[in-house]
Amino acid sequence: MPDARFFEALPSLTVADLAARTGCEVVRDSEVLIAGVAPLGSAGPDAVAFLFDRKHVAALADTGAGAVILHPDMAERAPQGAAVLTSREPQAAWARASLLLHTARELDSTAGVHPDARLEPDVTVAAGAVIGAGAEIGRGTRIGANTVIGPGVAIGRDCRIGANVTIGFALIGDRVTLMAGVRIGEPGFGATVSSQGPIDIPQLGRVILQDNVTVGANSCIDRGAYDDTVIGENTKIDNLVMVGHNCRIGRNNLMAANTGISGSVTSGDNVIFGGKAGIADHLAIGEGARVAAGAGVLQNIPAGETWSGYPARPLRQFLRETIWVSKQASRKGAKDA
Repeated sequence: MPDARFFEALPSLTVADLAARTGCEVVRDSEVLIAGVAPLGSAGPDAVAFLFDRKHVAALADTGAGAVILHPDMAERAPQGAAVLTSREPQAAWARASLLLHTARELDSTAGVHPDARLEPDVTVAAGAVIGAGAEIGRGTRIGANTVIGPGVAIGRDCRIGANVTIGFALIGDRVTLMAGVRIGEPGFGATVSSQGPIDIPQLGRVILQDNVTVGANSCIDRGAYDDTVIGENTKIDNLVMVGHNCRIGRNNLMAANTGISGSVTSGDNVIFGGKAGIADHLAIGEGARVAAGAGVLQNIPAGETWSGYPARPLRQFLRETIWVSKQASRKGAKDA
């Protein structure tokens, strides 16, 4: 279930009620009570999950979900013991179910430091900052002017939070630095098509920044769609960097300015991303790999390798191809002269 510090659970619904309000049809067990949504792999008996892509059919067989939303063509693959709903738009139906069962906790922006916030000794809060109910801030942390910290956010000790930062749906370790204008925990870019046009998929995960992370000015780290976005210990992120939802970044990574990491990317420890590098979604960057400035990565990078170019490939291959193209261009130019 989504973290109760950040999301409020709405009243449970029967499968029949859920179907009526999401446009699904009930195939089996209409009276099962559903309290929340979850992915197939982590859903429990009181949650509804969905299958959107046939490549995840193995997860469907193993799910512990109390109910599943499937395309009508997949109904016969439903696991025994789960209630079954069908929709020609299963992901859109699941998104609608999310809105019926969960809602984000609202920030009371009129309270300044909310009475229910818990601040340890020696916390400094500058003018104009807003700290939500249930937020926890550790000893020695400094909060900059006009910064907004949402309900339930936990920030460790000796952190430096700059001016005009927004933090929501996040757990932050000790000695973390967030420079001016950083955005932590905004919804990840998740949408799905429907007969009424694209609809947003509620983002029900969190951001976790481990100890000694630095995030440069105006960088953004999105919260997970359901699981967490995680930035490993001692990773240093430059200005104007984008980290998409569900990413898991290792320890001691370096990201230069304008790097863009798409959703669900994983990186090992000690990875370096040059300025303006771009990483496509659902890729794995191996431990100790290096991505050259301006590279566009469209496939996994093995550990320890350096890749460059667009599309990115191993550095020596990129250099050989660049030299060959240069020679061909020179020969053509000489012939035309």
